[in-house]
Amino acid sequence: MKLILHLFPVLPNNLNIEKLDLLQNKLYLVGSAERKFKKTTSTKEIFKALPLIFREKGSGTRQTMESFIERNNLSVLKKMELTSNEAVKQALLAGLGYSIMPLIGIKNELHNHELQIISIKGLPIKTTWSLIWLKRKKHSPVAMSYLAYVKKEKLQIVHDKFSWYELY
Repeated sequence: MKLILHLFPVLPNNLNIEKLDLLQNKLYLVGSAERKFKKTTSTKEIFKALPLIFREKGSGTRQTMESFIERNNLSVLKKMELTSNEAVKQALLAGLGYSIMPLIGIKNELHNHELQIISIKGLPIKTTWSLIWLKRKKHSPVAMSYLAYVKKEKLQIVHDKFSWYELY
C-alpha cells in the first residue's frame, strides 16, 4: 500500500495539487556558535565574508535562499552544495560554513548552543509547510483517514509539538 502525500515548504508550481497548510516555515542564516557577530554588521558585509553551503538545485530551501540573495543583490562566497538539510546541518556543526536553513531542523542544535542564528535584515524568510497531493488522486482508506486526522488535530499537534517554534 502506498501513501502518496508529500510535505513541502515551497509548493511546486508545475503540478495540479491540493494542499493542507500545516505550519509556518521560518528560514534563518545559521552557522556554528563559535564565531560571534556584531549586531551592527550589514547584511552585505556578512554575506561577502561567509562561505555559504547550498542545498542541491531543485530544493525548495535552495530556491528560497537564492531568491533572498538575488532580491538583496548580495555577493556571496559559495563553498559547497549538499543534498539534504541534515547534510547541511552537519557541515555547519563542523564549522565548514553558513547557510539559510529552516528552523524546524535545528531545534536541538540551537538549544545545545552548537548552532546560532545570525540576525540579519530580511530574515527569517517565512513560507508554509504544506501537505500536498495530486488533485483528483484516489486515495486509499488509510490515506483518507490520515488526512482526516491531520485536518482535525492540526492545531493540537502544532501546539503540542511545535510551541518552541514561536520563541524564534
